[in-house]
Amino acid sequence: MTKREQIEKKLEKFIPAAFTGYIADLLFSSKVAFKVSKPRKTKLGDYRPPFQSEFHRITVNGDLNPYQFLITTLHEFAHMQTYIDHGWKVKAHGAEWQMKFSQLLAPLLEAEEIPRDIKLALRNSVNKPKASSCTDVALSRVLKRYDKQTDSVLTVEELRENECFILNNKSFKRGKLRRKRYMCEELGTGKLYLVHCLAEVKRIED
Repeated sequence: MTKREQIEKKLEKFIPAAFTGYIADLLFSSKVAFKVSKPRKTKLGDYRPPFQSEFHRITVNGDLNPYQFLITTLHEFAHMQTYIDHGWKVKAHGAEWQMKFSQLLAPLLEAEEIPRDIKLALRNSVNKPKASSCTDVALSRVLKRYDKQTDSVLTVEELRENECFILNNKSFKRGKLRRKRYMCEELGTGKLYLVHCLAEVKRIED
């Protein structure tokens, strides 16, 4: 088995099989170290330019569903390609990155293996003037449909106002929505926190 075949075989664990060749092409097109990372609460993926090394570095969380893993991988490759062309002279999710990301997404938008609702959400996302797949709530909401379902887990936006929940071993009461986050009160301390609408929580039953 060639090195490329080995890589494609490993990728099958994380992305739809139809796209292993596409990602392998990207991996072999540049000097990049690609790593599947442990779950991180603050990010889905990360790109780092070469530093004391000739390799670019991309990491993607290994707990993502196959479609989210694929899109996050392309998101980070768009950062890499933007850096290669422009260095640090442009914004992280500026017009240059958007163009690269749109180009990388093009094969997905034409592929039968990508569900229709994801295609629609991707098209809407890349057409937004300040789009970023990691901050687009509508896209994240659609991708979340393909997560492995856990009966006891739901998102903050699925709760009613004043309903209580547990997040990171702390108890909260849900308040009103402020843009993409809910103002929530920590029970016992009265401290207020802004919690993302798609944060996964456990409802406190009465």
